Amino acid sequence: MHGLPRRAPKPEEEEALAAKAKDLRALQSQLLSNHHSKVYTKEALDVSAKLLEKNPECYTAWNYRKLAVQHNLLAVQSDSDSDSGAIKAILDLELKVVVDALKQNYKSYGAWHHRKWVLSKGHCSLDYELKLLKKFQTADSRNFHAWNYRRFVAALLNRSEKEELDYTTEMIENNFSNYSAWHNRSVLLSSLLKKEAPGFFPKEKVLNEEYGIVQQAIFTDPDDQSGWFHYRWLLDQTVKMDAPLLASSWPAHGSNVILSRNRHLYDCSASLFDSFHSDSGTFPLVLYFNQAVKGVNSSTVAIESLFCTEDLDWKPLLQISSQFSQVWVTHIRFPEANSQYEEACAVEVSVGLSQGIVSSSGFDYSHLTRLAFKVCLSPVDTEPSKTQGRDKILWRDENFSLYQTGSEEPHKSLSIDDLIIHNVDKPTTSNWRAETIANEIAIFRELLSETSCKIGKLTLARLLTAYDVIQSQCANKMVNSEEVLELYADLLKLDPTHCQYYKDEHSLVFLQQLTSSKESLLKHCFSHKTLASSSIGNYTCLCLNKLSLTRMGSIEKLLWVQMLDLSHNELHSIEGLEAMQLLSCLNLSNNKLGSFTALAPLRMLKSLQVLDISYNEIGSDTIDKTRYLFSSPLCHTEEISWNKDENVNGCINLTNYWDAFLIFKSMSLTQLAILGNTIAGENFKSFLVKVVPTLEWLDGDKLH
Repeated sequence: MHGLPRRAPKPEEEEALAAKAKDLRALQSQLLSNHHSKVYTKEALDVSAKLLEKNPECYTAWNYRKLAVQHNLLAVQSDSDSDSGAIKAILDLELKVVVDALKQNYKSYGAWHHRKWVLSKGHCSLDYELKLLKKFQTADSRNFHAWNYRRFVAALLNRSEKEELDYTTEMIENNFSNYSAWHNRSVLLSSLLKKEAPGFFPKEKVLNEEYGIVQQAIFTDPDDQSGWFHYRWLLDQTVKMDAPLLASSWPAHGSNVILSRNRHLYDCSASLFDSFHSDSGTFPLVLYFNQAVKGVNSSTVAIESLFCTEDLDWKPLLQISSQFSQVWVTHIRFPEANSQYEEACAVEVSVGLSQGIVSSSGFDYSHLTRLAFKVCLSPVDTEPSKTQGRDKILWRDENFSLYQTGSEEPHKSLSIDDLIIHNVDKPTTSNWRAETIANEIAIFRELLSETSCKIGKLTLARLLTAYDVIQSQCANKMVNSEEVLELYADLLKLDPTHCQYYKDEHSLVFLQQLTSSKESLLKHCFSHKTLASSSIGNYTCLCLNKLSLTRMGSIEKLLWVQMLDLSHNELHSIEGLEAMQLLSCLNLSNNKLGSFTALAPLRMLKSLQVLDISYNEIGSDTIDKTRYLFSSPLCHTEEISWNKDENVNGCINLTNYWDAFLIFKSMSLTQLAILGNTIAGENFKSFLVKVVPTLEWLDGDKLH
């Protein structure tokens, strides 16, 4: 049992355990013999029943009984003299065996699965199943196996979701410390609200009533966490919009983008938000949604421009599955360099032109969004472009000076507010959301004035953040961010066990605050002193170094960034950076990245040329735990996409570095720093030189 300390068994207990083990081994031996010989007699079935009564977790015994049932049912059905009573007798015996096993362990996976399998055969009383469930849920009301089985039985009985919701109310009133009942309640309410079932519309009325129910549980015992989990679900339902919306894009609406094929001709006076260089002669069009969607293609997204007439191939970036992604990208070819395009070329993008964009929760994108921007092509250099001899990029403090805005005309300069797409919500809905959250904030301030409650502080932080998110749709301001940051700082001291979670949330709120205005963002924008004459292009760097960041966020406001310094933080993952398709220089040195899997987002950054991952923890652990903690493009489906027969330059041995190969094989880096990592030996450096033939600088040393 949880929370009970282990103790050494007494001599008589050891003797009893040894006798039980001997008995179990004998029964298992008989079972396996019968199983291999396909013996399904009454005596053989009795042996399996005795074994399962003693050890309900013996999956082989359950599978053996399934085979026995199928064998015996086939024999009965082939007997012309048999009746339905014989079939029922066989199935009833199985149900009895399951009950005996559940008495030993009423959380046995195998037993509950076997009972489902028996019921699927028919000939069983479903009403009896509900009565049996009542007994088990009285013994342990939080048994999630029983709740899962109840959903199965309710579906067979065609019980309405309203009836099942009333049952959760009854169970919660008997004992509000019932995680499973609260969870089942959230599942049922989600379905009823989505279908707008009678009595569950409008949504605002239903959620207001639900706030009242959960507050009774929370205020009765603030230290019990079951109600808090339901409250978090309720808060999410209040804040989020059902239908997916476009949150931001690059190029941004209203921008005048300066495109260049030659980095040496980069216009220093251009706005840092809307200039881009590409050796390939294409620029990315990035769509960042507020939730994961599928169906982004040339049918649902229309692009009108004189120079872009072909159908475009849209690709997902931040994937939650093979179909759904929060960020989608396509690449558009530069206008041809001729007199026809000397002036800026207008581009109009219509998102949601036809139905087909659908969220992972099943809601359609129903808000037609039109983006309009202009692109202007810089003059083409008459001299041959240089592909060698690039200068080394240094990340030292003395190489940077605070960014100074150019002499651009006011109407040409985008503000940070222009980078976000403001989707106008229905006034009544928007007002209700803001009023509801404000009321909850007042309630929880009162609760915290009476008792010191860690989860209460956490909930208040979430409420304040939610209120800022709602208000930011009208004005991009984070009025409560300072208080939220203080709350997370307090929680770090009060609850060090969950420090990583609090640090992550602190980082997200801090980045929301930093990107909430152009003034706060520009404080972190610096010009690289030596890059004006280099081959990098836009030499404005967003410096987010030395901020104790553990997680990246607010990426939707950073799609314009081409040079990013994240050094001297505490990052374990860089999930989200794949949306920053313009990145050409990235500094990740002195973080806590522990594997190449953590670098998976870099594979999607086709413009990346300069990368510093020095002084991390890559190679320090023989087991890549990141594979199991984070979603990553290095999933099985992605690995299969690599053609194992493709030619590898220089006969590279991938035995020890296959994960690094999957990261670097498609990158065109010219500068890489990897020193300070456990893996950064001479053999690995030789491997990198072969895998990335475009490299000119490695750990500060010139290669060519």
